[in-house]
Amino acid sequence: MASTNVAPPLEDHVGFWAAMDALGRCVGRTADLIFRERLHEPADNVGREVRWADGTTSTVYRETTTDHVPNEPCTLIVRFRLRTVRRPVWHTLFRWASELNTVLFAGFPGFVSKLWFAGDEYGTYRGVYDWDGVAAAHAYVRALWWALMVVSVRSSIEYVVVPGVRRDNFLGDASIGAANAPWCRPG
Repeated sequence: MASTNVAPPLEDHVGFWAAMDALGRCVGRTADLIFRERLHEPADNVGREVRWADGTTSTVYRETTTDHVPNEPCTLIVRFRLRTVRRPVWHTLFRWASELNTVLFAGFPGFVSKLWFAGDEYGTYRGVYDWDGVAAAHAYVRALWWALMVVSVRSSIEYVVVPGVRRDNFLGDASIGAANAPWCRPG
């Protein structure tokens, strides 16, 4: 079974200017992926429901992939709860506007794919990623915190990295993430 790397909320982010630099470089690399037609939005997983071990259920509303094949695969699970967004119409608008957020992750070194999960029964959103390299996944999340904290309840921002496991294998086998917190493993 894969070991896990759990980071506590708020304690593992980089400084503001380092994050802005990383996010800026990501935007440039994402533009290059788009220009070279290496960024894709397949619909195969859209509508897929996942029941989590914490008893909640969420649905994939978007998938983003690249042509990158990982050498050191890992699964990254990120969760957050939006601040002041309570009404269904606002959640719908957030999901629609989140398309613009693609530039904030797709160009990070190691990005392979992301499943975007809509808010569950408690309004918690999740992103489940295929990533290439544990260190690269941690570096991404440490910069992402600054973008998430603008729209999220800060204490709700958490992540887990599961080394050696591809995203679809992780989601298909609840025993793989058994050591992880219930919010981030399928149930």
